[in-house]
Amino acid sequence: MIWAWLLGGAVLVVATGGLVLAWMVQPLPFRPPPHAITPVDQGRLRATVRTLCTTYHPRSHLHVGNLWRIAHHLQAQLAAAGCRVEEQRYGVDRRDYVNVRAHLGPPSGRRIVVGAHYDACGDTPGADDNASGVAALVELAVLLGSGPLACHVELVAWTLEEPPHFGTEMMGSRVHARLLEEEHAQVSAVFALDMLGRFSDEGDSQRYPFAWMPWVYGRRGDFIAVVGDPRMTALTRRTKRAMRSAGTVRVLSVNAWSFGEGLEDSDHASYRRHGIPAVLLSDGAMYRHGDYHGAGDTADKLDYPRLGGVVQALHVAVLQEARRAAALGPASTT
Repeated sequence: MIWAWLLGGAVLVVATGGLVLAWMVQPLPFRPPPHAITPVDQGRLRATVRTLCTTYHPRSHLHVGNLWRIAHHLQAQLAAAGCRVEEQRYGVDRRDYVNVRAHLGPPSGRRIVVGAHYDACGDTPGADDNASGVAALVELAVLLGSGPLACHVELVAWTLEEPPHFGTEMMGSRVHARLLEEEHAQVSAVFALDMLGRFSDEGDSQRYPFAWMPWVYGRRGDFIAVVGDPRMTALTRRTKRAMRSAGTVRVLSVNAWSFGEGLEDSDHASYRRHGIPAVLLSDGAMYRHGDYHGAGDTADKLDYPRLGGVVQALHVAVLQEARRAAALGPASTT
């Protein structure tokens, strides 16, 4: 009898662990049906990354002039893609900084937000972190601007994500999230883009914060991750399914309260604080290469074909999420 109880307890523990793991990983047992994709301009991706890493280098919080030059450059790029562009200015320590906001589609109703921070850590080039995300944002604007949209899409280039403002109320994404609340914006989903350009097919090229993760995700840094907390499982799952349907890049996901250095408090967390669904898209650079926040994070090390694949997959996800938001209709104001 005792052995039966022990066996039953062991089975229960294993089953519970399996359910928790499935909840965190959100496996897709069936391959999503393929989705048509739109070509991206890899030359423009490279040009945006090089411009941020060289022309406007360095771009930390101390180099306010360069940050403003980047902001003006992005305004021109986004306006050329057909966006309605505006600035969100705010002051920190007697210096003025700016988030660049760009709008596409219907001007009212529910909206989807996609953003990337354009500052860099200290005097580092910041190619992967986060010129890659900014380049993806610009290219996404071009793709979205080429056709009708089911709902309002806001693209935003945030400032001041990096230290010393990381995790503070002065992060550009937190300032933007507060403004959305003040505007009573009906935001259905936020996609934060942070480090999208480094990939490797070599064995043991991917590290993780927890020992169980290599057994689930593998040891090659050949994927992009959709990251959310346990409240975001539905959005994470929809995003992963939509991105996989593009067939352009390997997409994995994780939902957990804690998932390692520099990720859980990234820009997506700014919106969760206001009850807005948000996920992070990232290559997890601090676990993939030794150039994170270092001088080696240069433009020549990015994988531009796969970065383009991320943009194409994200394009599919945004379009699908926009259709879903439009189908839900206006949010209740009561």
